[in-house]
Amino acid sequence: MTAESLASDIADILGRFGVAPSRYSGVGRTIASPITGEGLGTVADSTPAAVEAAIARAADAFRAWRLVPAPRRGEFVRLIGEELRAAKADLGRVVTLEVGKVPSEGEGEVQEMIDICDFAVGLSRQLQGLAIPSERPDHRLMEQWHPAGVVGVITAFNFPVAVWSWNAALALVCGDPVLWKPSEKTPLTALAVEALVARAAARFGGVPDGLVQVVTGGREVGAALVDDPRIAVVSATGSTRMGRVVGERVARRFGRAILELGGNNASIVTPSADLDLAVRAIAFGAMGTAGQRCTTLRRLFVHDTIYDALVPRLAAVYRTVSVGNPLAGPVLVGPLVDAAAGAAMDGALAAARALGAAVTGGEAVAAPGAAGGCYRRPALVEMPAQQGPMLEETFAPILYVLRYGDFAEAIELQNAVVQGLSSSIFTTDFREAEGFLSAAGSDCGIANVNMGTSGAEIGGAFGGEKETGGGRESGSDAWKGYMRRMTSAINYGRSLPLAQGVRFDVE
Repeated sequence: MTAESLASDIADILGRFGVAPSRYSGVGRTIASPITGEGLGTVADSTPAAVEAAIARAADAFRAWRLVPAPRRGEFVRLIGEELRAAKADLGRVVTLEVGKVPSEGEGEVQEMIDICDFAVGLSRQLQGLAIPSERPDHRLMEQWHPAGVVGVITAFNFPVAVWSWNAALALVCGDPVLWKPSEKTPLTALAVEALVARAAARFGGVPDGLVQVVTGGREVGAALVDDPRIAVVSATGSTRMGRVVGERVARRFGRAILELGGNNASIVTPSADLDLAVRAIAFGAMGTAGQRCTTLRRLFVHDTIYDALVPRLAAVYRTVSVGNPLAGPVLVGPLVDAAAGAAMDGALAAARALGAAVTGGEAVAAPGAAGGCYRRPALVEMPAQQGPMLEETFAPILYVLRYGDFAEAIELQNAVVQGLSSSIFTTDFREAEGFLSAAGSDCGIANVNMGTSGAEIGGAFGGEKETGGGRESGSDAWKGYMRRMTSAINYGRSLPLAQGVRFDVE
């Protein structure tokens, strides 16, 4: 495996999808594969003029697309899902090459896109409002939903296509154009998806120009979407620091922001837990995607009475889990995205050791044929107290472990961070499970029982509280975030009774 072979692999797939070579070669930003650190291609940043033109096209597309019946819009999304099904292996390969995910995770991300398309197709016939009883005679009161406008989607590197699909599939059936700025680290996946959507559009016929577009580049391109009043909804995934800026700037112009930000997720293991189940769930939650999921398990609270039964088993898994080049054979943990991520992991482990932590793993791993990648063995860190790096999100496979004494203490420890994305508990005690899910339990947007913090399904709304941003994407009623609500009263009588018994009689 050489850098040339990886770049050729990418070019072959993109070419078959119909992406013009000029989009990923020539002058531009070098896109490196985390697997080897070598370049896969170059993608030019969109110029300010190009971004302005894209926004204008999207605004024009909105005026046409909002008039297309919602079930017909759903048919377009159904065709997108068909194209994704046919391209699943190839697009999953692009995800692996550009992000470094193991192949099953790369294809799993594409499956998530297919699933949300299926969900959105059904949703296109269920964008329902309400009929509300009126207090006035001969009146009907109702609530309906209309398309919100252009949706700007800013995605992160770790889920380069799935998160876009959560937003795009819903936005499209809701009547909204989608303008996508992918992470500057992973634009090739976006170009691949854009080409697949173009295939679906050709089959559909009559798709307005500018309905689905990609603009590439760094912070300045994202800022253009954030600040433009023609973008009705900005959905941004990334760090809390980024979200704080985006949220404030969108609010300044009274736009709508859907924020999916940091997570410092925890699991609680109680005395009644099934430890065999817990070991597997904890291992995937903490190590999957090399610890680079927003839902990655980062903190583990284990009851005193089972600590010595569970933690040594986990330590053995950490010492033996397969780490390496995801293209060279079956491994469970691939590379970190870049050297900066490796340095952040090293710094967090050093800070934990300085506080008296015992660390299993965490060292650099040599990956044959992939010397330029950043490979780290996942780290299990036994902490004396919840402090220092344990209170921060490090985007790497570090799991901090702490003992606890009683259930109330475990809940308090779990909730004692600024993020509130995902959480879980391992228990067979009905009271503990229900208490964890109650208003007095987990303060996160996601709370699971007898499973890990990662691996959300598209049927439920995804998102978190506190500094995770409060946004919700994907299933349930998250579609309402892409529409505007209208309340209407219709008087079908011959008199004019006023609400609340108010009288205003004029001749």
